[in-house]
Amino acid sequence: MKRAIVLTLALAASSAFAQMTPIGTWRSIDDKTGDAKAEIRISESNGVLTGRIEKLLKSSKPNPVCEKCDDDRKDKPIEGMEILRGIHKAEGKEVWEGGKVLDPENGREYKARLTPSKAGRSSRCAAPSAPSAAPRPGCA
Repeated sequence: MKRAIVLTLALAASSAFAQMTPIGTWRSIDDKTGDAKAEIRISESNGVLTGRIEKLLKSSKPNPVCEKCDDDRKDKPIEGMEILRGIHKAEGKEVWEGGKVLDPENGREYKARLTPSKAGRSSRCAAPSAPSAAPRPGCA
């Protein structure tokens, strides 16, 4: 059974309150504790969204790198790392999808689907990129 992975992002920039868009600065929320882990800046270029970790708010060690990544992000610093790639707006919907989201703690990439809440204060995203991909703990 395919279970959804959820990355909850809480709004950090007040300018996005008025619009239904994931563009802006968000805080990723830990699935287990509910604590903010990082600030992520989502930007758009030519209709494609990307997201970069601007600032780590909680880290188990200083200056962590993505040891488990297996692409161009392998052993690169997590702070400043692009973790959302290739996401575009679905035609006629307030949903952005089609790209990938990286979990730098386990090095896995997941299919991304960003859906801003009606209040514009949060966004939810992601599902396993393959049926065999194990979901992160705390996700439904």
